[in-house]
Amino acid sequence: MSDILLEETSEGERLKLVGAGAWVALNARRLESQIDSARLRHRGAGQVDIDMTGVERLDTFGAWLLERLVRSFSAGGATPNVTGLKEDYRLLMDELGAVKGAEKIVPRTGTQSLTYALSSIGENVASVGNSFGSIANMLGAVIVALLRVLTRPRSFRFTSLVHQLDNVAWRAVPIVLLITFLIGCIIAQQGLFHFRRFGADVFVVDMVGILVLRELGVLIVCIMVAGRTGSAYTAELGSMKMREEIDALRTMGFDPTEVLILPRILALIIGVPILTFLGSMSALYGGGLVCWLYGGIDPEIFLSRLKESISLNTFQVGMIKAPFMALVIGIVASVEGMAVKGSAESLGRQTTASVVESIFLVIVMDGIFAIFFASIGK
Repeated sequence: MSDILLEETSEGERLKLVGAGAWVALNARRLESQIDSARLRHRGAGQVDIDMTGVERLDTFGAWLLERLVRSFSAGGATPNVTGLKEDYRLLMDELGAVKGAEKIVPRTGTQSLTYALSSIGENVASVGNSFGSIANMLGAVIVALLRVLTRPRSFRFTSLVHQLDNVAWRAVPIVLLITFLIGCIIAQQGLFHFRRFGADVFVVDMVGILVLRELGVLIVCIMVAGRTGSAYTAELGSMKMREEIDALRTMGFDPTEVLILPRILALIIGVPILTFLGSMSALYGGGLVCWLYGGIDPEIFLSRLKESISLNTFQVGMIKAPFMALVIGIVASVEGMAVKGSAESLGRQTTASVVESIFLVIVMDGIFAIFFASIGK
């Protein structure tokens, strides 16, 4: 086999290139070297004729090198003309020619930069609006599916609900207990460290009790659920979407919202309050342990002060938030999962968006509930 895969003949500003042999990945190094050499030596050519009659075989690698050669001469102002290409290879070249080349980066002027910035802001605002629209649509679909199940209870997939409860609640208990225990310990330690300066060690019990039961208990649990379960829901639904399993369900006459999404959201609504209760108790236990070992506050005094500082309302406020936050996490996870396209990159992007949006909305909802309960005196 000849080492020359591209012969060149130059007549003034006219350049003739003749291809030969096999333009395949096996000859990639020699072929690329000869093409780059011809391109560099004849930058100023005005007319370039590329004869591919002698090319015996052409694969995607060789076709891309030929396309790169044509584009490089075109960018230099030349007029390349490819002839002698077999019909099968011509189809391959047409596909490659449809791929856009890298866009040139043009420095923006001050006016263009301002226009681009305003355009980006508008696109982001529109994207936020679309996201809320998608969430509202998914919420409506879930409500319709729930009403349909209530009218036909036998159609509800109870086994799926139990399975999802196992994933959402039971398997999450160890990590939730550990993290909330540590959070309770940290709050108590920091409170004792600062309150001790004023001789008000005992007020740490008030702070730990109210903060954990009203705010941090449910907030920490929901953030963990958003990162653990919400991302899993998005990945599961996204994988089904990529493998066209959801389309298959529709083809068979099943509603994907009723089959896949409703059991997951109900499992979250049931499981998150349970996790919130367990997490709050764990945080209180951690706070009491630190108050005893680090602050010298006996467990009896801790429990007595805790009973005085908190009421049933304090506990109710935290527990009321849990199902609403669980609903938001489930809806967002389902929306992002159903938005996955046909690539792994899309799956990763939507999973990340699911976690970020869920955590953001959980914190926003916590603030809204705080304002609401403050306005009604709870």
